[in-house]
Parts: sequence; C-alpha cells; structure tokens
Amino acid sequence: MLKQFKPKKMAEFNSLNRRSFIKRSSYLVGFGAIAASPFSALGSIDQRKNLTVLHTNDWHSRIEAFPDTDKNYAGRGGAASRASLIQQIRNEVSNVLLLDAGDIFQGTPYFNFYEGALEYKLMSAMGYDLATLGNHDFDNGIQGIVKQLPNAGFQFVNANYDFTKTALNGAVLPYKILHKKGIKVGVFGVGIALKGLVPDANFENLTYYDPITVAEQTAAILRKKHCDLIICLSHLGYEYKTNQVSDLVLANSKADIDLIIGGHTHTFLKEPIVVKNQLGKQVLVNQVGWAGLQLGRIDFEFEQNNWKHTTGILSALEVV
Repeated sequence: MLKQFKPKKMAEFNSLNRRSFIKRSSYLVGFGAIAASPFSALGSIDQRKNLTVLHTNDWHSRIEAFPDTDKNYAGRGGAASRASLIQQIRNEVSNVLLLDAGDIFQGTPYFNFYEGALEYKLMSAMGYDLATLGNHDFDNGIQGIVKQLPNAGFQFVNANYDFTKTALNGAVLPYKILHKKGIKVGVFGVGIALKGLVPDANFENLTYYDPITVAEQTAAILRKKHCDLIICLSHLGYEYKTNQVSDLVLANSKADIDLIIGGHTHTFLKEPIVVKNQLGKQVLVNQVGWAGLQLGRIDFEFEQNNWKHTTGILSALEVV
C-alpha cells in the first residue's frame, strides 16, 4: 500500500513552538515553511527509512532579525531563530540533511565588514551539509570566496561552473554523495550565468556551461551510482517570462532529478510544485523566499525495491 506522510496539525505545531521557545525570548522572530513529500513503495515495515531535508536560500547576510520598523518583515528572521528551529527539528527526527541554494553573501553591513566570515561560521555552527554558489557570492571575487573557505565547515557543489583555471579549482565539487543512515543521497549544484550580473573580473577564468545539459549528465551519473534520492541545488531562479533557464525549465527537462531546491528569485512558494518531466517522472521544486525568513522542510519516506512519491502538503510554522 502506498503510504502518505502528513505533517502534524497546525495547532499541534503552534503548541509545540510555544512550549519550546517560551524560555528563549532573547531569540528574534522568524518563521519556517514545513513541507512533507514522501517517497514510498511496497515493502516490509522494517525496511522503511526516513529522511528530513531542510533548506534555505538567499540568506544575503541577514544575521539579525528585521527591525521592528520594517513594513514587511518586522521582527522576523535572524540566525538565532533559524538555528533554534533547526535544533528543534533535529531533536524530533534523527536523520536530517541541511542544504543551501546560494547567495549567502551581500545585503547587510555584516558582509561589508566581515566579508562573509560570519555567515560561513554561523552556517557551520548550524550544521549545514552542503551549499551551492549564487551570483552574489562572487561579489568579492573568486579570491573572496577562497579567503572565507576555512570558515566553512561544509562543502560547496556546482556542476556547470568550471573552476579548473581559478583559485577555486578542487574546492567546489560538481556533486557529492551523502550516506544518511542507509539512504544514499546525491546532491549537485547548478548556477546562473554570471555575465552581466557580476563584474567580469570577479569570475575571471571561470567557464560557464549550459545548466540543463550538465544537470542531465550529472543526474545520470548519480543514478548509475545507485542514489536513492537526487537533489539539485539550483541558483537559476524559479521562473521567468523570457526564455531564460529556470527551475521550472530544468524540472521539465530530461534530467533524472527528484527534488530541485531553488534560489535567486526570492520566491516564496506556498507548497512544493510538482512537475512531470520529459522522462514521465514527477519532480519536486521548492524555494523559500530570502533573508532566512523561512526554513524549508521536506520529509521523505523510503522503502526497499520500488520508489514512488506522493504529493506533499506544505504548512507554515511560525517561530515564536
């Protein structure tokens, strides 16, 4: 029987948050988006395994919560709130993967002063596993990224930027295979064309390749390596009115991807979008805005032999 995983009711979440955060009044307010979309199949119960994927994008050096005077996001966001929510989830579930879809740098004076060191240190403390690079991560040039890498206790992936002739050669992987309690997860990254978005000198000697072609090739490699779940960290943008490559275009391609975690367009999705690709397979696409205002969560359930998934349900979880 195909089993569908559903999140807890909102009242249960709110009650849980009040109990968990009442003693943490010093933490600043943000909110997280919770989604559930399991992979499930026919198999015995003792073969079933679970994985919770948490994700962010376009943090843009937002270390503190938005000020109370902000007309749109007063009191929301902040690294302390996100760290607390991540820890709360880790206390509830045992198998967690934490990812970021790029544009970690730029947006507040913290970046101007610390040049990205604080962002990487905070992400390391939160236990991020992998991240990809966005266009603003090149705002201090390739050397600016190299300078801060010692502060990153996590790795970067990007498959369509060739760093061979740059100082980042060997530092950014095309993909990474992670083993999460018996679940083999392949994660790769793709990035937007930097020409016109970033000064040429900031990405000198970097070669850009078509993200669709590279995604199809990389996903095929990961599937041949018997990955149970293939995730693309994309900094392409959710969608455009032009013919520009986007997450939806990628989802519609022949790339054998299970989940696309997006960034760049600061899109707040109410729920993960399900796209049927050219292989006849359903692909999940999600993006959680910007500035750390939301934490994406997708809970997967696996069973041996056959892999299927059902459409997820998204619930908003407000951190108070």
